[in-house]
Amino acid sequence: MIRTGEEYRASIRDGREVHVNGERVTDVTSHPMFKPLVDIRARIYDMQYDPETAPVMTVRDGDEVNAIGNALPFSQDDWWAKRRATDTMMETIGGVVTRVGDETVGEMWSLYDGADVLAEIDPQFARNIETHIHKVLHADPFHVSANTDPKGDRSKPPQEQDPDMLLHVVRETDAGIVVRGAKYETAAAYANQAFTKPTIANWGNDALSDYAVGFICDLGSPGLKFICRTGFAGRAPAEDYPLANRFDEVDTLVIFDDVLIPWENVLFYRHTKAAMFIRATLHRYSAFAFVQRNLKLADMLIGAALFNARQTGLDKQQAVQEKLAQLAVYREGINAHLTASIALAEKSPAGLLMPNQSLLYTGRVLACSQLHEMIHIARELCGGQVCVTPDAAAFRAPETAPWLEKFYTVNEDWVADDRRKLLAFARDLLNSDYAGHRLTFQLFAQSPPFAHLAAVYRNFDWDGPLDFVRKAADLSDNVMGPTTRTPGDSAVSKWFDTGKPKAAE
Repeated sequence: MIRTGEEYRASIRDGREVHVNGERVTDVTSHPMFKPLVDIRARIYDMQYDPETAPVMTVRDGDEVNAIGNALPFSQDDWWAKRRATDTMMETIGGVVTRVGDETVGEMWSLYDGADVLAEIDPQFARNIETHIHKVLHADPFHVSANTDPKGDRSKPPQEQDPDMLLHVVRETDAGIVVRGAKYETAAAYANQAFTKPTIANWGNDALSDYAVGFICDLGSPGLKFICRTGFAGRAPAEDYPLANRFDEVDTLVIFDDVLIPWENVLFYRHTKAAMFIRATLHRYSAFAFVQRNLKLADMLIGAALFNARQTGLDKQQAVQEKLAQLAVYREGINAHLTASIALAEKSPAGLLMPNQSLLYTGRVLACSQLHEMIHIARELCGGQVCVTPDAAAFRAPETAPWLEKFYTVNEDWVADDRRKLLAFARDLLNSDYAGHRLTFQLFAQSPPFAHLAAVYRNFDWDGPLDFVRKAADLSDNVMGPTTRTPGDSAVSKWFDTGKPKAAE
């Protein structure tokens, strides 16, 4: 069943060992660097009860009401419902947050698709996967994922350096496995559980490795330590940095100091083939919610830039319109990939409906690879006053307020205070420490750029272009070699041949 924001807050007051800026945090729900995001996550939980938003945020399963973000996707309608819920969430809170659960639970569905592969190794692992997927649905935890290790020297196998550089199993017990090492995970300090998985290590030809392990970690477990980067919240007035003070998602180095993982929480273990399989399919669902957030970031860039152009009367100039059009093309490019990935969705090995993989992954490359260029275009449109405007206090101080009122009032519609607010918002969106952090986060949050392109390579229908050229150049049939699909049997061609994608038939 869905839970309330206060129930969520109570669930993370579990005595966990959290450190930030050299300080031991006694309560993450009230600490100034964590409280803003805890409050947002609590607000999202409460939206599931709010009469105005509950119909969008929840789904009924018999007598039980569940969070729409946690529900398994079986149809296009399910994906449209998830998309509406994510948009509603971000529009309600007034900004973009990434690590709030709906974009990480999809990684568990990838495990669900790989259950047959994992069952060949150990049937218990497949059962554990199904159990935890339904546990997330019915218990409504704040579920995140832990992926990146400190890594160390990546030219060497982990055994030839400090073995703890990569998370690994140190021993087995009747109760479960004991793990040691560290993982980076945004939001771990104030979440309930994490799907903890391996970074692909230098395993060579090893079939088995103590580093090939994936499990569900209760983030209140003994032996965990959370060492967090200093947050942006509270470092400067909220009036001057409205995004940094509300939407900073604190990143954490999670230390596993001989942590016991019960056997029922182990999802795969030792078999490198299983680990590589999971890594290759990890984002087949979660990439959708991640890319959708770039769509909302694009809306923020457009809104800030267009307001600035209109209030200063520059929106009628062709050069300004061309730059606004570039932002619109970027935004609609993301929108098109998301929309098409639903319209041409594909059945997964386990019978779920997954977004069209080629379109989803190419959309992710578009969204991430061009974001920095769009930010710079928005900077140009907002102008130099973004970086030179005085702080809010100066607009209130008796000796300086009249002058700022004079020079920042544009017309009767745009008075000084509104212009200051817009410039402060744009500064925090485009120029601040928080803005730089957000840009880097969007670039690496799911995987680095080369991995984004590798996912496209694995999922694009290469047979279609090859067969087209084979016929156009009158080449013999044997030049095709082994194919992955029947020539011309791509999801796109099926759409035009039959009026609907093959997967939806």
